[in-house]
Amino acid sequence: MARSNEIGKPAKEASPLISVLIVAYQSGPTLARCLAGLEAQTFRDFEIILIDNASVDGAPQKAAANSAVQLIEPGGNLGFAAGNNLAARHARGRWLALLNPDAYPDPRWLEMLVAAAARHADVSCFASLQMVADEPGLMDGAGDVMTSAGIPFRGGYRRRLPKDMLEGEVFSACGAATLIDRRIFLRLGGFDDRFFCYCEDVDLGYRMRLAGERTLLIPEARVEHVGSASTGVRSDFALFHGSRNRIWTFLKNTPPLMLWLTLPLHVAVTAGLLLLHLRRGDAKAVIRGIRAAFARDDLSSILESRRAIQADRKAGSASILRIMALDPVAFLGRRVVIRRWKGLQSAGA
Repeated sequence: MARSNEIGKPAKEASPLISVLIVAYQSGPTLARCLAGLEAQTFRDFEIILIDNASVDGAPQKAAANSAVQLIEPGGNLGFAAGNNLAARHARGRWLALLNPDAYPDPRWLEMLVAAAARHADVSCFASLQMVADEPGLMDGAGDVMTSAGIPFRGGYRRRLPKDMLEGEVFSACGAATLIDRRIFLRLGGFDDRFFCYCEDVDLGYRMRLAGERTLLIPEARVEHVGSASTGVRSDFALFHGSRNRIWTFLKNTPPLMLWLTLPLHVAVTAGLLLLHLRRGDAKAVIRGIRAAFARDDLSSILESRRAIQADRKAGSASILRIMALDPVAFLGRRVVIRRWKGLQSAGA
């Protein structure tokens, strides 16, 4: 079921430049603050599309009753991936601004992203700088990083913000706060519904890169992010989906030559991570995730997707390696990896 609440808007109006997409699930404690951040934006040419993934807290309905929000209620929990895909199909904007309900945008967030899009007409995706909510100076993420072993992580997670954070190219954008060309998003099929949530943004970013698209980090476009407010950082849910989807991302997208060269690394690092979880006592969900990644029907479907992606790719192994963290265990230090873009300096910390 879909219903909308667009108070005071005429029946026919020009399409907005941006459609802000929010997928909510039990987001009552954070959603109101997220929407308040959008209300305070200096850039105003946007619409808000809110997907309610069968929440029982009433927060999405309350939000739609009190603000210009288009509320879509699919009647079940679609997950982050399919939820955003549904919102994108309803969107009218030239750009999609994906925003988590636990991400609180700075008043100039959209203004900075729009300015970046104007400066870089050949770029189709822009990542925000995410700060830890209510902990000044601590980063939640400066773009997503992919290691040479095929292990993704959020660059700079819980590290201090450096004074010289520069605009530049990152491997992919965290789906918690990003701007993406709607036409590119739809042409690539959006997020992979099979992922449900976790790593779906890295998977999309990888497919974009294989298609010849780029992602830039815009440090001035900032949000404060809670992170895993609905699911829990190390919950069984997060560990299962993260473990399964990380393998799927590697198998779907890694170019053939790179796949065979880096497969031993990927297996070794995956085994090392499993040992770490065994020490922590939370390995059961990880093991279930690894097994699910190789379930016959799902694996067959993933490999079928791989064949289509690799047949259409425009980027080779060298260009993919250029933007990766070559250290296979770079995630241990949560390094920031930003590559030089048109005269801007590169950064790696």
